[in-house]
Amino acid sequence: MWVIKLGGSLLGSDELQHWLKLVAQYGDGQVVIVPGGGVFADVVRSVSQQTPMTDACAHALAVSAMNQFGTLLIDQVPMLVPAHSELEIAERSWQHRGIVWMPSKMVMTDGDDIPHSWDVSSDSLALWLAKKISAEHLILVKSEPPSHTASLEEMIDQGVIDTAFSHFNADSQVKAWVAYKGDYTAFSNGFQESSLRQVGHLLTH
Repeated sequence: MWVIKLGGSLLGSDELQHWLKLVAQYGDGQVVIVPGGGVFADVVRSVSQQTPMTDACAHALAVSAMNQFGTLLIDQVPMLVPAHSELEIAERSWQHRGIVWMPSKMVMTDGDDIPHSWDVSSDSLALWLAKKISAEHLILVKSEPPSHTASLEEMIDQGVIDTAFSHFNADSQVKAWVAYKGDYTAFSNGFQESSLRQVGHLLTH
C-alpha cells in the first residue's frame, strides 16, 4: 500500500489534476490519497480566532475540512472513490479502485493518540493512516521543490512539515518521502519505488 498526501496548496493547479488521474488509473486499490485541509481548514483557523472554542472542537472541525477537500477531489476525478474506515479501504482495495481517505470517522473514533493541536496537520495524519494500514510508502507532495539535503528535523524547523510528524514517526516502519507537485511525471507508468527514488527525498527509513 502507498499513501499520498495532496495538500490544499495544490488546489487549482494542473499538477493536482495529474496526480488524481494517475491514482485513478494506476492506483489499483493500493494507493490511498490523504487530502489536506486547504481553504476549508483556513476557514476553521479564521473562525477559531474570532470565536472561543475548545481544542477538541477545533480539531474536529479541521479534520472535517479534510473531508470537504476530499469530496472536492473526487468531484474532479469521479473514478476515485471515498473510504471512511479501514474496512472501506480494504473493500476499495479489493475493488482495485483509486481511494480518497475521508478521515473524520477514523480520527474521531480511533485517534486517542492524536494531539488536539494545530501542530497536527494532514502530514501527520497521513503518517498515522499509513501506519494503520501498514503502508510501505508515504509521499508528502509539496508545492515547492524539497531540499534533498534537508533532514526531517530541518524540514520541520522550516515549516515544510508539521511539528507533530516526529511524534508519529517515532515507531514507524513506513518509508516517508517528500516530493514536488511536478514529480507526477515519474509515475506515468504506475507506482513503483524505483520511480519514487528518482524524484522523492527519503525522510525516514
